[in-house]
Amino acid sequence: MGRVTIASTYAEFSAREARGVSPTYERLALAISDDPQIMELLATVPAPKRQPNLLLGVVRLLGGPVHDPGAFHEFTVTNWAAIEQNLLTRITQTNEAGRCAVLLPLLSSLPQPLALLEVGASAGLGLYPDRYTYQYGDHRLGGTGPVLTCDLTGIDPPATTPGIVWRAGLDLNPLDVADDADVAWLEALIWPEHHHRRDRLQKAAAVAAADPPTVIQGDLVDDLLGLARQAPAGATLVVFHTSVLYQVPPARRAAFTALVATLPGHWISVEAPDVLDLGPLPPAPDDTLHNVVALDGVPKAWARGHGQAMSWFA
Repeated sequence: MGRVTIASTYAEFSAREARGVSPTYERLALAISDDPQIMELLATVPAPKRQPNLLLGVVRLLGGPVHDPGAFHEFTVTNWAAIEQNLLTRITQTNEAGRCAVLLPLLSSLPQPLALLEVGASAGLGLYPDRYTYQYGDHRLGGTGPVLTCDLTGIDPPATTPGIVWRAGLDLNPLDVADDADVAWLEALIWPEHHHRRDRLQKAAAVAAADPPTVIQGDLVDDLLGLARQAPAGATLVVFHTSVLYQVPPARRAAFTALVATLPGHWISVEAPDVLDLGPLPPAPDDTLHNVVALDGVPKAWARGHGQAMSWFA
């Protein structure tokens, strides 16, 4: 991937992901796309390590400025050695509890009780959909934990939260909600203006800390079957992932999808439309980036990246 391609990635991030969601990142990502020196630096790291969310999160973790493109440039160039080290050792692990709001309509429709297995679980905050409160328009559901607001169209909101009797996660680099350094990384990945998401993270982390999740270090292909076998008999196994597979090489991604299709139970994927081949899709609600919510490989809905909106089309 040459400098032109890297630049286009940042320009697209500005236009399709940050626009209307984070003015700071919209302005900064566009400036980065037109910064030859930063393009040269990014070209020295492997392609998966050049993504905007990772670079911006690392700079914020290191105390760098993101509100002024000129100051960002100076900090990045001056501190490139530390930034590069973090880019090479970290991955984006945006453990956004808000994404549970787009999982809930599917989870609530499956045979209960459920055994949840999240691939790319990060700190495991996505494993507690039964312990959060949901606001779908005028419809409120649940009564504990942080409030997850979602603009849901095309389907009625779920009437109940799911019954979950087992929950476990799989991640190459599990994070611990009791570790201040791990929580600092999760906070650095939250976009600057999103104070509500920062508050939501703290409340979701408190839920997880009260009943720590089982998140094991492992590979989504090599270790999936062994973990799935630990799910209790009599519960519906649900393997799910949200915005994870884009970080997985295509061959490994194909091996995972072939393996998960052989497991009993169900598979929920929430990924960008170019990540999985799900067949023809209707037009997305608008030009901003949407993920496709699919059940057992069948597309059901469009969803915004942080769970703030879901448009059902199935």
